[in-house]
Amino acid sequence: MDLVAALRRLVADPDRVAAGQAVREQHGQDLSYHPQHLPDVVVYPVDTREVSRILAFANEHRVPVVPFGAGSSLEGHVIPVQGGICLDMTQMNRILEIRAEDLLVRVEPGVTRTQLNRQLGREGLYFPIDPGADATLGGMVATNASGTTAVRYGAMRQQVLGLEVVLADGRVITTGSLAVKSSAGYNLTGLFVGSEGTLGVITGITLRVHPLPEEVVAARAVFPSLDAAARVAVGLIRVGAPVERVELVDALTIEAVNAYKGTDYPAAPTLFLEFSGSAGAVRDGVETARELAALEGCTDFRTETDPQARQRLWEARHHAALAITARFPGKKLMVTDVCVPISHLPEAIAHARATVEAEGLTAAILGHVGDGNYHAIFTVDPQDPTEMERAERVNAAIVDFALARGGTCTGEHGVGLGKRRYLLREHGEAVALMRLLKQTLDPHNILNPGKILPEG
Repeated sequence: MDLVAALRRLVADPDRVAAGQAVREQHGQDLSYHPQHLPDVVVYPVDTREVSRILAFANEHRVPVVPFGAGSSLEGHVIPVQGGICLDMTQMNRILEIRAEDLLVRVEPGVTRTQLNRQLGREGLYFPIDPGADATLGGMVATNASGTTAVRYGAMRQQVLGLEVVLADGRVITTGSLAVKSSAGYNLTGLFVGSEGTLGVITGITLRVHPLPEEVVAARAVFPSLDAAARVAVGLIRVGAPVERVELVDALTIEAVNAYKGTDYPAAPTLFLEFSGSAGAVRDGVETARELAALEGCTDFRTETDPQARQRLWEARHHAALAITARFPGKKLMVTDVCVPISHLPEAIAHARATVEAEGLTAAILGHVGDGNYHAIFTVDPQDPTEMERAERVNAAIVDFALARGGTCTGEHGVGLGKRRYLLREHGEAVALMRLLKQTLDPHNILNPGKILPEG
């Protein structure tokens, strides 16, 4: 079968079916250390009907299909490990409807979060979930992304009201509604959020949006130790301060960011904070943070109200992973992504640092610590088996520590390829139910095969 020719007959413009080496290489990798695998062909659909036709064809001929957004994932989600069709969704990028009175929007999956927020800002609204990368909303739904604002708004699952999904055999279903709540039947919306393209291809999304806050203040607090910074983060949550972001970065991260962005932040453990709400509540929140920080020996506490200054501050935080990569050229990222109950956060971070040092590795520690989610970031050479073995040992030890305290192996990045080995440890017999769901919705295993579920 001539796969390329067959697919060109299924789309309105045959130029949107590409099989050149360069485009296949672009779609055969993400930002992680997982090895590249090339798709056989890349297709750029422009509407649900095309996606439906492509999936029906792929299902009939047993051709794997992997959805692709911005390619910014960190666990190999978009790598087509069995080849087949890469379904690049970036041309489905229309904002279909903004319902300002209902505080919701309907979008196609290729819309990026910054694209959406540019449009929402004209209505005095914004979409708060911010994973750092300018990811597509379809990709963010597929991985249940969260990011810096999760401490207030949760993850994508809390923001998605409904979906349009194309199933493996080409059938199109809708889940949820425009209402903010429903008790009608099983929660299929929640099932597809976080499914990483293994159960269906998302072609439409209905999202909650929020009014722009009256007042926003960012702050940067420098501490003598990671433990001290973590304790302040926990304290802010316990007292109910109006924090929208609580981000911890260690000294190594600050050094890398300074070199990468040309900033001059003190090279010490630091909390990046943001408070939003009414002017009075924000003022009280900042003072509470200042007082808690002083009790833990904070050496520098500075605030920013200017929007451009706040943007520079958060740009530095968002570029941390890129800054660490730039500091170790030629290497790839391996990132832990555990989340623990917030009461265990200080000891979890201390354990991560001790484990890294015991293996003699260099790793940055940072994270969205307001909700107990933190990352140890290694740069590794995938061709060096000794280095990979040491990094995997540290990764496993950090995950085991989190699971033993009721946490999870992934707070926001998803399972993909890298976390499959931990799924049985975390969910036990429930993994068998996950397999049954996969088999029911995708009996021929064409949708992003090799992801999420452990082998066997």
